[in-house]
Amino acid sequence: MTTTNELLKTARAARGALALAGGETRAGALRRMAARLTERTAEILAANRRDLEAARGRAPEVMLDRLRLDEGRIAAMAEGMLAVAALPDPVGRVLETSERPNGLLLQKVTVPMGVIAIIYESRPNVTSDAAALAIKSGSACVLRGGKEAFGSNNAIVEALKEGLADAGLPAGAVALVQDTSRASANELMRASGLVDLLIPRGGAGLIRACVENACVPVIQTGTGICHIYVDKGADLSMALRILENAKTSRPSVCNAAEVCLVHKAVAAEFLPRVRQRLTEGRAAQGLPPVELRLGRGAAALIEGRPAGPADFDTEFLDYILAVEVVDSLEAAAAHIAAHSTGHSEAIVTGDEAAAAAFAAAVDSAAVYVNASTRFTDGGEFGLGCEMGISTQKLHARGPMGLEQLVSYKYIIRGSGQIR
Repeated sequence: MTTTNELLKTARAARGALALAGGETRAGALRRMAARLTERTAEILAANRRDLEAARGRAPEVMLDRLRLDEGRIAAMAEGMLAVAALPDPVGRVLETSERPNGLLLQKVTVPMGVIAIIYESRPNVTSDAAALAIKSGSACVLRGGKEAFGSNNAIVEALKEGLADAGLPAGAVALVQDTSRASANELMRASGLVDLLIPRGGAGLIRACVENACVPVIQTGTGICHIYVDKGADLSMALRILENAKTSRPSVCNAAEVCLVHKAVAAEFLPRVRQRLTEGRAAQGLPPVELRLGRGAAALIEGRPAGPADFDTEFLDYILAVEVVDSLEAAAAHIAAHSTGHSEAIVTGDEAAAAAFAAAVDSAAVYVNASTRFTDGGEFGLGCEMGISTQKLHARGPMGLEQLVSYKYIIRGSGQIR
């Protein structure tokens, strides 16, 4: 088994070839990688079935959905790679040009990060997304997925490596860590001099471990305690549609809503409709009902499980929704400030002044007016795909596409100047 350190050194050696390759070469490599991914669909699905069998009975259905692949999902992964290939080359762009009084010409130019390491859980599509963005932006990537998806990830990476080789680029520019123990994650966190950027994608525990223990630069991503606030000026039918979509379309992802806040002026009308729509209504359709965990104000209006002390601070990733009544928009913003992870929040309102106030007051990476939080996604934002959703402010925020995966340097041209 190739060690993590050996993979990192190989990736480090490959970064030079990537940096020197032109934009069309890297785009061509992505097209070959996408083709190999499609050609290897049967092998990837077979590996995925083995992963699912091993996980069944040990993981809830919503988590199995994160792991599950089918022909459509693999086709979407390949299409995402092609979409990234078609985007403008992010490397070598001149961001600024200036001339100093002494005649020096300064140019600020985008350059690759170098080696990007990604630690992630469960979702095999992250493997192709991360590889596509890294290669397009001129960087090598070292991927460390969860043990539950190792077979799927390994089959995907083998296909991607074939595509790289087809394009004449080093296959070692994309690597999957073979050790799925905690030790390999710790090794990536501490690989100073080998890793230029570490991106963790997963639950709160993983993010916290990386932020607290890493010796390499880290971008904090992923954890999403996302809120839907239904204002007193909301169209309640619209609010129901948005809430149901944000909670139930795919509850196991980070942009799913976990909390619903309702203005007291409309709570008595809206909350019974929420209960009917998300619980009895869904059950009648044969769909998983949503368990409502109710704060004191909500519990006075509808039946449901009383919210526990941690329920407004939990990323459920399941058919569970915490619900509370608030006195005002200001109270909603204060609640979000106290409990949000800075990912995505939404207001449903017909009042433009309320919408503007909410957008100004809420300090999250994505703030929506009359739309579902489920749109916080690289593909939906026109980025092709994403490396993750950054919930910090430096150096990237929100969906991380190509522009967030390059750095810059200054190139200074002179004619013999000395100081």
